[in-house]
Amino acid sequence: MRTTYQTTNGTGLDRSSLPMRLWEKAKKYGIWNPADIDFTQDKLDFKKLTEVESKFLMQAISQFQAGEEAVTLDLLPLIMAVAKEGRLEEEIFLTSFLWEEAKHVDGFNRWINEVSSYAGTSHESLHVPSYNLIFNELLPKALNAVKEDPSPINQVRASTTYNMIVEGVLAETGYYGIYKVLDSHNIFPGLREFIGKLKQDESRHIAYGIYLISRLVAENGEEVWEAFQDQMNQLLMPAMQVVIESYSEYEVVPFGIDVDDLNQYAMGQFQKRLARVEKARNQNLAEIDADLLALE
Repeated sequence: MRTTYQTTNGTGLDRSSLPMRLWEKAKKYGIWNPADIDFTQDKLDFKKLTEVESKFLMQAISQFQAGEEAVTLDLLPLIMAVAKEGRLEEEIFLTSFLWEEAKHVDGFNRWINEVSSYAGTSHESLHVPSYNLIFNELLPKALNAVKEDPSPINQVRASTTYNMIVEGVLAETGYYGIYKVLDSHNIFPGLREFIGKLKQDESRHIAYGIYLISRLVAENGEEVWEAFQDQMNQLLMPAMQVVIESYSEYEVVPFGIDVDDLNQYAMGQFQKRLARVEKARNQNLAEIDADLLALE
């Protein structure tokens, strides 16, 4: 039974905490509607693509679409674990997190149906094997484990899979590459606008993931740090394989995409997040919060 409320018992909300600062950003920058984006030019641009170019672009979009659906479906156990611990500020931010993931599903679905030639057809054959391993098996496994046992180790494995690898390596690298090439060719302005807004959302999600994992490491010590490190190392190769497999069939990668640039970007994101969480081994929560505030 509940006997008290944080917002009425004199405690109130910690508005200086990272989750509440992210909540303020979500209210300011997350209020946009995928239905308002103009895809008129995108329809014309898609018709000008060669068969190879359209297949290549659709492989990326299809994997983005299914990935956003997967994270929308799989996030709830982590939200429930945070809520059951009474971490109100974090739960408040996570309400925007789930809503934004749902908007990403909505936006990609609209682009596929209104712009591409793949509306109403299955394009799951475009998903490469390593992608299927991560999204069909490893992601739901990690999040469902939290539903069964919301221990700090399971929470850190879930957030590592979701925030550090799926969002922090795969999604960020994919969006970086696609946005860069479309922008350099000045094509698909609607898709570029959509991805630009989506990247803003994802940056808040990843910031929360770093905060959550850092908090779990600081509160629970080496056992949780080792679980984080183990999960990162287990998932790095499958994540890098997604990039390799997505481009391996092309002698010349369409649109002039630099695969080495993407690999370097992905590894840079991985190393940056690993180093940031490692600092939490010797920090308290106030120090973690101050460090993350400095990065904003």
